Amino acid sequence: MLSSTLLTLGLAIWGATANVIPVFENATEFSLDRRALATVYTKCTVAKNVALTFDDGPWVYMYDVVKALDAAGAKGTFFVNGNNYECIYNADEIKRVKYAYDHGHQLASHTWAHLDLSTLSWDKIHDEMWKVEQALVRITGAYPAFMRPPYGNYNNLVREASAARGQSLVTWDFDSEDSVGASVSTSKNLYTSAIAKKPNTMLALNHETYETTVHQVLPFAIQKLQAAGYKLVTVAQCLGKQPYQSVVAAGTPDSSWHC
Repeated sequence: MLSSTLLTLGLAIWGATANVIPVFENATEFSLDRRALATVYTKCTVAKNVALTFDDGPWVYMYDVVKALDAAGAKGTFFVNGNNYECIYNADEIKRVKYAYDHGHQLASHTWAHLDLSTLSWDKIHDEMWKVEQALVRITGAYPAFMRPPYGNYNNLVREASAARGQSLVTWDFDSEDSVGASVSTSKNLYTSAIAKKPNTMLALNHETYETTVHQVLPFAIQKLQAAGYKLVTVAQCLGKQPYQSVVAAGTPDSSWHC
C-alpha cells in the first residue's frame, strides 16, 4: 500500500509539473492508502469568524463576488467545479479563477462535474477529484487543501479518497438556500435570523451562479455580518489552517487544457 508520505511526495512532484497529468490520476495503478478518514469541517473554529463560500463556479458573476468582498475588506472561498456551468479551461473561466486567486480569495475543490460522490466507486471518486485539482494547479499553481462534496453528500469511501489526496472535507452550518429556489427576501431573512442568534461563527453556503445572490443577497449579508462584529474570512482562515497543500508556478495553456 502506498504510504501517505509517498503520496504527498507524488503530489508535490505533480505540483512542480503543473502542465502534465498528475502522478495519481489513476487510482487503480497505485494502491492508495484507504485506512485514514479525512476530517470533515461543518463549522468554523476561530471565534467571530464567518466564512462566506460560493459553489459551482467559475461563472460570469465571479468578478462581482470578488469586487463586493474586496470593497468590504472581506475574503471569501470559491469551491469550483471543472465542468459544470462552463469548462474551467475556457479562456474567460481561466481569467475569472486567476482574478479571484490573485485578489487573495481561497480556491477549493467542488469536484470536476458536480456528481454525487457518495454514489461513485473508488476510481470514479478519484477521477472527479484529480481533474479539478489539476486544473487549479495549472491555472494558479495552488494545490487545494479542501474539498466540498457536491450536495454535501459523502461516505467513508469519499473520506478515504480525500485523506489519500491530502484534503479535508468542508460542508456548512448555514444555507442561503439559493440553490433550492429561495427568493432574495427569503435568503436575506435567513441571514437576519441566523445573525440574531449570535452564533460564535458561521460557515455560509452560497452559489456564485445566481445573479440575485451576487447582486442582492451578498451585499446585504456582508453589511449585516460586519455590523454584528464578524470578520469575513476564508475557510482556511476560519479554521486556522493553510488553504493549499503546495503552491508552485502556474502553467501555460496548451492543447491538453480541455474538458
